[in-house]
Amino acid sequence: MMKYLKMITLIVSTVLMGLLNPMAFAAFEINMPQGVTAISQEIYQLHMIIFWVCVAVGLIVFSVMFWSIFFHRKSRGYKPAPFHENTLIEIIWTGLPFLILAAMAIPSTKTLLAIYNTDDADLDIKITGYQWKWRYDYLEEDISFFSHLTTSPQEIYGLREKGKNYLLEVNEPLVVPIGKKIRFLVTAADVIHSWWVPDFALKKDAIPGFINEAWTRIDTPGVYRGQCAELCGKDHGFMPIVVEAKTLEDYQKWLLVKQEKAQELKKLNALNRTEEELMQKGEEVYREHCATCHENNGKGSSIYPSLVKATMTDQLDCITDHMHSVTYGVPGTAMAAFGEQLNPADLAAVITYERNAWGNNTKQFIQAKDIVLFKETGKYQNQELLGTCKGVIKK
Repeated sequence: MMKYLKMITLIVSTVLMGLLNPMAFAAFEINMPQGVTAISQEIYQLHMIIFWVCVAVGLIVFSVMFWSIFFHRKSRGYKPAPFHENTLIEIIWTGLPFLILAAMAIPSTKTLLAIYNTDDADLDIKITGYQWKWRYDYLEEDISFFSHLTTSPQEIYGLREKGKNYLLEVNEPLVVPIGKKIRFLVTAADVIHSWWVPDFALKKDAIPGFINEAWTRIDTPGVYRGQCAELCGKDHGFMPIVVEAKTLEDYQKWLLVKQEKAQELKKLNALNRTEEELMQKGEEVYREHCATCHENNGKGSSIYPSLVKATMTDQLDCITDHMHSVTYGVPGTAMAAFGEQLNPADLAAVITYERNAWGNNTKQFIQAKDIVLFKETGKYQNQELLGTCKGVIKK
C-alpha cells in the first residue's frame, strides 16, 4: 500500500511543479484568445463560465464516485444495497442538469443574437476567397484589391530562417476604421474557404454561390492576423488574412490614396507601354503570382509545365490561347484564372514577359487594350486565333 502511495505522491508532485512553474505557463497556451472586440470578450467570458461549471460538475461527480469506490469496496466487507428506482434521486439527477443548462442558455442566447445581428453597419466589405488569396471589395467606395501571401519560398522550404509572422504576412492587408460597425459579405469564387480572425472571434465560411454575413467593431488600432480555416486545396496553409485597424483619420487618408491609385490605374489601362516597361512590369507580376508554380526561371517542375520554348509561349499563332489560359485558367489543372485577379495592364505585362523571356522570342508585346478587346470578343488585334494550339487548352 505504501509503495502505491509513494508512486502517486511522486506523480502529483511532478505535475504540480510543472504547473506552478511560470516557464511552463509561457508555452502552455491552450485556451481560446480573449480577442479585441466586445463580442470576442463576451464569447471568452461565456466560455470561461461554462468551463468552470464543467469543472465544478466534474469535481463533484468524480469525487463522489471515487469516494464511493474507495470506502465501499468489497475488501472492506461492504455489500451493495438491494434497492432501485429511487424517485427522489431520479428527480434530482434529471432536474439539476436541466436547471444548469437553462442557466447557461440565457447568456448564450444573448451572445448568439448579438453575433448574428448585422443591422445598421457603417461599412460594407465583400470578401471573396480564391485559391489561394482573398479579394476585398469596399462596396460604398468602389475600391477592390487582392491580398495574398508574401512569405518567401526560401523560408517555406527551410533555406532561410523563418520570420516572426511566418505564413501570416500579405502584400496588402484589409484596412478598416476603429469604432465602426463593419459588415462582411463572405463568398468564394472556386471552392469552399473560411475567413477566420481569432482576435475578432469571427469565422465565416466562404461558399461559391452563397453570401454569408458577419460583422465586427474594433476598438483598438493594430494589426490582427488570421488564416483560411477550411481545407481548400494543397496550398491551404498559404492563405493568410491580415487586418489593419486604423483611426478614422488615418483610414480616411488610406482611402484617399487607394482612390487616387484606382484613378491612375484606369488611365494606365488606356496607355501604350514601351517594350521595356512591359517586360519590367511583367517580371514583377510574374514573380508575385506565377513563380511559385513555374519557378523564377520559367522551367516549372515535375508538377507544373515549363514555359521555356513551350508551344503556348513561343509560337506566334498561340497568343490567344496563351491569353485565354492566363485570363480564364485551364480546366482540370491547377492553372488559376487571373482575369479577375489582375487588371488589364498587369495581364498584358505578364503575358508579354512570358512570351519574350528565357529565350522565348515572339516579339509580341501586348497592351492593356488588347486584353480588354480579348475579353469582349475573344480576338487579339481583330485576329481570331483561339484554338490553334491543339491540346494546349480545352475550349
